[in-house]
Amino acid sequence: MKNLFSLKGKKAVITGGAGVLGSAISEGLGKAGAEIALCDIIDTDKIVEKFKREGIKAKGYYIDVMSSEKIKNCRDKVIKDFKQIDILVNCAGGNRKEATTSKDLSFFDLPLPALEKVIGLNLFGGAILPSQVFGKNMIKNKSASIINISSMNALRPLTRIPGYSAAKAAVSNFTQWLAVHFAREYNKNLRVNAIAPGFFLTQQNRFLLLNEKGNLTARGKTIIAHTPMGEFGKPEDLIGVCIWLASDAAKFVTGTVIPIDGGFSAFSGV
Repeated sequence: MKNLFSLKGKKAVITGGAGVLGSAISEGLGKAGAEIALCDIIDTDKIVEKFKREGIKAKGYYIDVMSSEKIKNCRDKVIKDFKQIDILVNCAGGNRKEATTSKDLSFFDLPLPALEKVIGLNLFGGAILPSQVFGKNMIKNKSASIINISSMNALRPLTRIPGYSAAKAAVSNFTQWLAVHFAREYNKNLRVNAIAPGFFLTQQNRFLLLNEKGNLTARGKTIIAHTPMGEFGKPEDLIGVCIWLASDAAKFVTGTVIPIDGGFSAFSGV
């Protein structure tokens, strides 16, 4: 039982691994014993060096999740170095100010290119394309786990961010679809799940939650008031669930979307 949550010997690919949430999840999986392939479109060297100082086996790779060919190039390099892939965490994603309604930008004027980029990044780049490319290798494994990143917006659409909310709802739906597809068509031991973080401060949403002085905006205050635990989540709050979903402790868990939200989704407001 003591090894139930161990990831020793597992090889983990994390897309968007240099981001705030992706790097925290990567570090947590690494400390649980996994070897980490940190994949991102931005430089990963500093994070990889930090991991190595902490005793985590890690290597950085360039990836552009919006290009199947570039994902394949990344996969081939990872396979060459790691021999196999046991865990895929799809952390690439984010919102854009240009796809967010405001006093200066109404819903009627949201530009299609901005909406396309948000939906494309979160749905295609953030879940479908990497699952296609890496999943093709993972179906050969005795056991494997794919973890997608959904959002509270998938469960309760939030004001002002229609593209992001729609994309994350689609990620949740795709997670369930892919879990069934892989189990019935290829390998019942290749599991697919998602986590749905509540409100975490990231570069993408900071402008919505904090003002220029670092104080809560009206939106930020409303979120805190509707979060029973009374605070924003911290990146490290995602680690435990991801370790569980990646490990043998969750070997009969597939097709789930798990909220990590401080009770937000359970609170009716009264």
